[in-house]
Amino acid sequence: MKLTKYEKETIVLTSEGDTTTSIFTYNADLKRRLEKFSKQYPTLCKLENSNSEGGVSYVLDKSRVSIRLVAPYSEERRRAASENAKKNGFTGLAK
Repeated sequence: MKLTKYEKETIVLTSEGDTTTSIFTYNADLKRRLEKFSKQYPTLCKLENSNSEGGVSYVLDKSRVSIRLVAPYSEERRRAASENAKKNGFTGLAK
């Protein structure tokens, strides 16, 4: 059975009493970053499981995980970024 994009979620599990955080994801970029980190720091991060649909589960030292919240760009900053991209040859849609 093929999973829909809505079923392919990223789940981060932790609690105050734990020293580790579990991350389960289908996100290709996050999977690459976790794999690279686990190879560089095998005592801090390890692959726990993978499934046939492409999901992976990693266990990390809790002190290595952070969540960064980023405010939305202002319209002025979006226009400046779009102009800079055009000037440097990027042709993707800037919104």
